[in-house]
Amino acid sequence: MFDATPDFPAQLHALDQVAPVQGRPGLDGIFLTHGHIGHYTGLMHLGREVMGASGVGVHAMPKMAAFLRQYGPWELLTRLNNVVLHELSDRTTVPLSPGLEVQPIAVPHRSEYTETVGFILRGPRRSALYLPDIDKWHRWRDAERTLGEVDLAFIDGTFFSADELDRPLEEIPHPTVGESIAFFGGLPTAQRNKIHFLHFNHTNPLLQPQGEAHRLVHEAGMHVARQGQTFSL
Repeated sequence: MFDATPDFPAQLHALDQVAPVQGRPGLDGIFLTHGHIGHYTGLMHLGREVMGASGVGVHAMPKMAAFLRQYGPWELLTRLNNVVLHELSDRTTVPLSPGLEVQPIAVPHRSEYTETVGFILRGPRRSALYLPDIDKWHRWRDAERTLGEVDLAFIDGTFFSADELDRPLEEIPHPTVGESIAFFGGLPTAQRNKIHFLHFNHTNPLLQPQGEAHRLVHEAGMHVARQGQTFSL
């Protein structure tokens, strides 16, 4: 599982539907991108008040791992062995099984407590980038190079435009979808076709499948991720 959202029960149920494991929930480990509310707080469901899980591997960067070890209620998960923390290192690959590996990629994003990473997943035939949060593309010098290294790219689509907010976007920086279309718009068709936007705020018009925002994304040669989609690696 990549990130543990506040809606963890539905997230785990969806995983079990795709990859059922006989006799138990199909959760061998969780990779965390960073310490913002939508990405790690689902870990609470692994505690003794809920699942009472045992030894679930949680893969996180050093500051993220330290945060979970030091602060309640998360430190109780480690103390009771509900989770076992495995520290990641930028650009260091983690093998999961023969032909499947994960590589964390550090990116610029608000770092009040932890680092932020995306992940490159490499399978036998294809690779994918999972990058739900970043500040701005121009602050990450490896953006185009990383896109060129993968076959699929699931990237930050939090806001379609700054008009959705009643506060400055600088307080919660993300590239708007419009900015992403402009940034990647000059790339060849094959490169733009890799891009799938995800991680939508509730204000984002991309949540309306028949809307104008959807049309603009598809006209740019890009895609809007849909819940329940599956991609083979």
